[in-house]
Amino acid sequence: MLLEVDAVTKRFGGLPAVDGVTFGIDDGEIVAVVGPNGAGKSTLLKVIVGLERPTHGSVRLHGARVDGLTAHQLRRKGIAMAMQRPLPFGSMTVLENVVLGAMFGVSHGVVAERKARRRAAESLAFVGLEEHADQPVSSLNLHELRFLELAKALAGQPKVLLLDEVMAGLNETELAASVEIVRSVCETLGTAILWVEHVMSAVIQLAERAIVLNFGKVLAEGAPEVVMRDPQVVDAYLGRARIA
Repeated sequence: MLLEVDAVTKRFGGLPAVDGVTFGIDDGEIVAVVGPNGAGKSTLLKVIVGLERPTHGSVRLHGARVDGLTAHQLRRKGIAMAMQRPLPFGSMTVLENVVLGAMFGVSHGVVAERKARRRAAESLAFVGLEEHADQPVSSLNLHELRFLELAKALAGQPKVLLLDEVMAGLNETELAASVEIVRSVCETLGTAILWVEHVMSAVIQLAERAIVLNFGKVLAEGAPEVVMRDPQVVDAYLGRARIA
């Protein structure tokens, strides 16, 4: 098993945002984490990537515990994350932003920078942004910024890529392009993907498994088209909508 999450709990002020979550992901697998707003999905990703420490439980990569490591250290070990709201360095070019992503957590120097620039250029080409390489980040639209965020993560050559609602707010054309890019990351690069998403049409197209969270707990797990018909899952979504 590539990544193992075992009984992970994360509490804030005594209240569990994530409550005893257990699952695993293999090489080259796409696993979606879905659920209503406030279910603990993004918090779970932050625990795995080292932005939050679990209150209980463990995270293992290739059998070794990594839940005590920082995001910086985890990046070096092969866990990277692309965020829903990209935060690029606006004064830099598109390529320069990705170079920083490639060098994050690695030693600096002339050779390291040369390798980072090569990986950055390859990552931009992979997501279709190579023509924007020398342009300022401010010239990119939302869809392109999401691809930039993905390129920054890929430049670090991760074994596991975490995606946090990267398809939110995209139109049909942009969504279709994003689906193909994510599929290529898995099929071409062999990267495992753990993906929080609300766009269920994309989840059904891409994910082999879906894990449904509700109030921090795993409510259901299985093929996306099956779990989304589960009466408990339907009630969780509709119940939250009624409360809202």
